[in-house]
Amino acid sequence: MSRITVVGAGAWGTALALQAVRAGHSVALVARTADAAAAIQEKRENQRLPGIRLSGAIAVTDHLPDTSDLLVWVVPTQHLRSSLLKLSPEGGGIVVCAKGVEAGTDMLPLEVACDVTGPRPLAVLSGPNFAHEIAAGLPAATVVASVDADLREQARAAFGTNTFRLYGNDDPIGAQLGGAAKNVIAIAAGAVIGAGLGENARAALVTRGLSELRRLAVALGGRAETMMGLSGLGDLMLTCMGMSSRNFSLGYALGQGKSLDTILAGRTAVTEGVATAAALVERAGDVELPICQTVADFLSGKKTLDQSITQLLSRPQRDE
Repeated sequence: MSRITVVGAGAWGTALALQAVRAGHSVALVARTADAAAAIQEKRENQRLPGIRLSGAIAVTDHLPDTSDLLVWVVPTQHLRSSLLKLSPEGGGIVVCAKGVEAGTDMLPLEVACDVTGPRPLAVLSGPNFAHEIAAGLPAATVVASVDADLREQARAAFGTNTFRLYGNDDPIGAQLGGAAKNVIAIAAGAVIGAGLGENARAALVTRGLSELRRLAVALGGRAETMMGLSGLGDLMLTCMGMSSRNFSLGYALGQGKSLDTILAGRTAVTEGVATAAALVERAGDVELPICQTVADFLSGKKTLDQSITQLLSRPQRDE
């Protein structure tokens, strides 16, 4: 039995804590505040995962334990830096479970972690995973990507079971770009459905979005084939297909004419694609990303929904 520390007691962090227990380990689940930790510890339930009881092997706290065999950071990308600075993790590998690009620096999650903690083994866990399904023990698969083979194996041992399969990958750049860009594409897919443009339009947009993911990965040092796996195509499919996706549902509401401020005001969970869109386009530089660029322009108020639709449909026709 290993001692796993999961930093971030949101829905995804709690789901991974439950999964680590299923894999035979004890877990310290680190909440943002003492009050939040006490509430979860007392009720043995996270309000973001109603009806899911926490195992007795999960201890909820607001600070890092003195010892741990594996650190797992489950904090939204825009809060990753501040969380790492606050908790000051000591040496050893870290598995980062965040998808996005940091606004202001245009850094990917592992770049943020390295910038804060210095060189150390780092991995990213990314794939088509809804927290409530993982928490319930439903079958799923994901990717743990790292150039450090030992850390990949350690992460697999921490979470892998018959119902949660972890596939290793040595292309963390590609895995992170897939996790970031799919959220932006999902906002566009939601807007398509919300605006009543139909399933044909969504299928076309998602397929062309995959082409953007492949171009982006290759241009920034990843591999095109990574985008055809779980952290690319798999995650893109899940995120673009239904209202359980925060990014899709936000796009859907935008497509129906609701304002971005109104939508965000009614949410407690972070919708990563909102902050990621502009940062991803900036990071991409000269890479052609028409869908991501259109989403960034729309979210920033540079274009209306009708102008955004016209912008995409008016692009020159060419061979696929």
